[in-house]
Amino acid sequence: MSTALAVQLAEFAVGARFDRLPTEVGTSVVERVLDSVGVSLGAFPLDTSQAAIAVVRSRGGTAQARVIGSGDRLPAASAAFANGVLAHSLDYDDTHLPSILHPSASIVPGALAAAQLFGRSGAEFLTAVAVGLEVCVRLGMSGYDEKTNSNVFFDRGQHATSICGTIGAAVAAAKLSGADAGGICDAIGISASMAAGIIEANRGGGTVKRLHCGWAAQSGVSAAELTAHGFTGPDTVLEGRFGLLNAFLGEHADLRVVTADLGGHWHVPDIFVKPYPANHFTHTVVDAAAELARRGVRPVDIVSVEVGVPDAIVRTIGEPIEVKRAPQTGYQAQFSGPYAVTVGLLGGHGLGAALVDYTDELAQDAERRAIMRRVTVVADATCDEVYPHQFPAVLTAELTDGTRQVSEVMVNRGGRLRPLSRPELETKFTDNATRVLTEGQVTGALAEIRRLPEAATVDALLAAVSVAEESR
Repeated sequence: MSTALAVQLAEFAVGARFDRLPTEVGTSVVERVLDSVGVSLGAFPLDTSQAAIAVVRSRGGTAQARVIGSGDRLPAASAAFANGVLAHSLDYDDTHLPSILHPSASIVPGALAAAQLFGRSGAEFLTAVAVGLEVCVRLGMSGYDEKTNSNVFFDRGQHATSICGTIGAAVAAAKLSGADAGGICDAIGISASMAAGIIEANRGGGTVKRLHCGWAAQSGVSAAELTAHGFTGPDTVLEGRFGLLNAFLGEHADLRVVTADLGGHWHVPDIFVKPYPANHFTHTVVDAAAELARRGVRPVDIVSVEVGVPDAIVRTIGEPIEVKRAPQTGYQAQFSGPYAVTVGLLGGHGLGAALVDYTDELAQDAERRAIMRRVTVVADATCDEVYPHQFPAVLTAELTDGTRQVSEVMVNRGGRLRPLSRPELETKFTDNATRVLTEGQVTGALAEIRRLPEAATVDALLAAVSVAEESR
């Protein structure tokens, strides 16, 4: 038997069945779908979302799969692209640590499109999502360097989310196509040539990052379709001399973690759900600032705030500091440490912060700008010891009365140590979905997600989260 990584991953995927998944994995996968569909609905009204949908709609083609929130039926790859854009656009999608990637935003859209294309059941769809997520996370983990406690993908400016998400989406889509292990291996081999993404937009701005998971989901479906029509890929596409992991990570690639205890240990339940619609690095900053507010600290009392975070995080939420102190849009505010301080101090909504806290108007609000000018973001050695298993923050506020207040949050909400309950997850879904759907439609959509394991197809779910053209 071949020991090539792609072969082992393909054999793992082809043998998976929903009724054989560990209970924790099956439960987690349903929650990943719940979260991803809700976030996609929340992103539907964005100008960039409508632009992405307009582009794929203009291309036309065979009606094979629906776009979430829309009545459109498009070619499966096009629907996967649109849904991937939706799933990632609010920066509200889930995260795995320490790989530092957002797995569901590529895998769920790709699998949804493929399940419609190939007429698969809800259980088959969920199984494909499970194996796609597991493959995606394991590839992401290959970029985690335990010796330096750093993520090589991230340090090189590569977007592991879309790079690894492309492969995971291909595995999910190929499994749904009915491919055998050889076919799934070929889909991995093909999709690896499509895997890409850089994250300079996190620092310098622009909306291009919103497209990354769309490309990943589209590529995954396309790889499965190409495989079904006879295209093949190399078995050694992952670990080979000119394979994906050597190309992106070089000598830092940890090949062992890709298949270690594959099928025995699942990483899927370790995926964090984001409680706040912002870059995950900012979440503990919001929580730490909120704790200061609960102690009675008001913005008027503050002379300065030092935000201590892991060194690797400073570049994303604190540099260039002039830009982070003066975001021009709500989207830029999602990546700003200084802005996260204002959200915590001034009071969030829902689970602690919500979509209404990240608007263009609030990003340019005079009161918030005045607070942000007093915030610095620095590396903190204590936080470095925890990163990247958590994204901790230590806030030190110097007050006008000469005293100092310190607020530490070392563990993120939404993971195993501080999980969100199912009611909290459904609250997040409802908050997002009501931007597009009526209250009755939200109730119906939640019901369809709950019954996915027994559903004959995923069509009822897509119908429940679609809005007719004339009602938009």
